[in-house]
Amino acid sequence: MFMTRFPLLPEKTLTAVNVLGHWLAQNEFEGKPLPAQAGCIVLAGNAVIPTIDAACELAASSGLPLIVSGGIGHSTPFLYAAIARHSRYNKVRTTGRTEAAIIGDIARQFCKIPADKLILEERSTNCGENARFSWALLRERSLPVKTLVIVQDPTMQRRTMATFARVLEEVNHEVRCVSYPGFSPELDNGSHGLTFLPKREGLWPIDRYLSLIPGELARLRDDDRGYGPNGRGFIAHVDMPDEIIRAWQVMQADETLMPTLRARALI
Repeated sequence: MFMTRFPLLPEKTLTAVNVLGHWLAQNEFEGKPLPAQAGCIVLAGNAVIPTIDAACELAASSGLPLIVSGGIGHSTPFLYAAIARHSRYNKVRTTGRTEAAIIGDIARQFCKIPADKLILEERSTNCGENARFSWALLRERSLPVKTLVIVQDPTMQRRTMATFARVLEEVNHEVRCVSYPGFSPELDNGSHGLTFLPKREGLWPIDRYLSLIPGELARLRDDDRGYGPNGRGFIAHVDMPDEIIRAWQVMQADETLMPTLRARALI
């Protein structure tokens, strides 16, 4: 059970967490417009409603095709719960449905994305399959794409970009991916505990967000325990700057966070 409130953090730890959250989000759109040569938006299924909104809004305003990739996996119940709590989307049917089908309903009903601009990929259960199956759909439909805009839960954005890079290494070196998580999360010590700035509907519970960060960092490592080429080979190599390593160490050493971090297993 995830807590609804989380205690205040020391400023050093809070800064470290925000550095890590911003880095994992890999938002290449901050202060920049949509690339003129973009050909398609790929939204990987997730449970962060502002990210889903951002992808749908971008597709609606640009007229670009939107691929929503996501079957039923271990994180799908989090999407069901997020939809059930949402003030606008809580009438969307969820139980037993794929992530792509649920998000597709949101795209059509609330963002008015035309059916001919919406492609649902409902088989994938992880990031690797998101990338492989989405690319296969693009090839099947002969869509002329030189640049893909990739959208994912901000905590998983950098890993998803590295996953697409790994897949495209094998099939097409000319396609470029641009990273867009919709926003970069930031935490603040509020009057009643830790809170997101700005407050948005449909974000992670605080302790879930905090617990996701170290798991993502561990996966991004390019050693025998990570997902990089020198480990399990699921993703392309990711450089981890010294600043990120130091922030990770600060986060791991904080006594307030230790119970939350220990409760999170790599899945």
